Amino acid sequence: MQRAFLFFVSGWLTAVATHAAGAELVSVQKIWDLGAHNAFTDLRRWHGQWWCVFREADAHVGGDGAIRVIVSADGEKWESAAALIERDVDLRDPKLSVTPDDRLMIVCGGSIYLGTKVLKGRQPRVVFSADGRKWSEPVKVLESGDWLWRVTWHQGVAYGVSYRPAPAAEGKAPTGDGVLLLFRSRDGLAWETVSRMEVPNRPNETTLRFRKDGTMIAMVRREEGDRLGWFGEAKPPYTRWTMHPSNLRLGGPDFIELPDGRWIAGTRIYAKNAGGPADKTGTIVAGIDREFQLQPLLTLPSGGDTSYPGFGWHEGLLWTSYYSSHEGKTAIYLAKIRLAGAAGSAPPQR
Repeated sequence: MQRAFLFFVSGWLTAVATHAAGAELVSVQKIWDLGAHNAFTDLRRWHGQWWCVFREADAHVGGDGAIRVIVSADGEKWESAAALIERDVDLRDPKLSVTPDDRLMIVCGGSIYLGTKVLKGRQPRVVFSADGRKWSEPVKVLESGDWLWRVTWHQGVAYGVSYRPAPAAEGKAPTGDGVLLLFRSRDGLAWETVSRMEVPNRPNETTLRFRKDGTMIAMVRREEGDRLGWFGEAKPPYTRWTMHPSNLRLGGPDFIELPDGRWIAGTRIYAKNAGGPADKTGTIVAGIDREFQLQPLLTLPSGGDTSYPGFGWHEGLLWTSYYSSHEGKTAIYLAKIRLAGAAGSAPPQR
């Protein structure tokens, strides 16, 4: 179920003179648009190459989506490495990590629509590869109704946050995503619950990172109430959380630590949203201050259906994959960003 060919890129922009608060957009490039709808990216540098994953489907929601894996030695010329398909399942929102035994791992949602736009069920899937081209068959993990949104490895253990529907009131069906649970695993297949994160107003997409002292940081999207994102902190064994309301609404959130210890986030910015710096939807890169407030640095060339960035740090630049429909069709883009004062090698994001 793979098709491999060279995809010669177009629209390469160099030395773009876009500066904001110490951030410079060095270049941006469309790297894929062969699917009808190309979205929900992640990015990793592994074995000296760049690996980007995303979903190909007919539309943002509904139908059966496939996971596309593309690879590049230099970030300019990309080729398809694999297409991951499961019959009658919408594989969506893939996230990459690297296992302790040096394999690529993808965690993604497995949604059931059966030709409609009505969700009939969901359960996370995981797949693994030793070379990025041949992948294991998708394996279901956790429980029906869960969505394990991203996995981060730390000291040989995989951690991820799943969101699931809130328990139903007596005589009623479950409503919305309401329960946020931290899980861990040593092999990516068998998972155990660590703790529940008390976040109100329909929390869902959550990215985890670790400080040098082992503190876990969570960046959480919320869909009800004021809809502003929250951050959480927990020290080992990660059973007690301190939560911090932030200042912007989030969509497809990711964040990364720079070599100098600063944290940089990426997210969708919403038009006319409380706290939003823009009057239209786009994908932004922002600093995270000590109070867990987001300070926008620049807006990437983007608009409409957009966001879900993936980050990598290489040769003094922040490499960022994302998707956007600002040129008409949802396509996958790669941006390189120079941040003032940032140099050297960043801590690995596994």
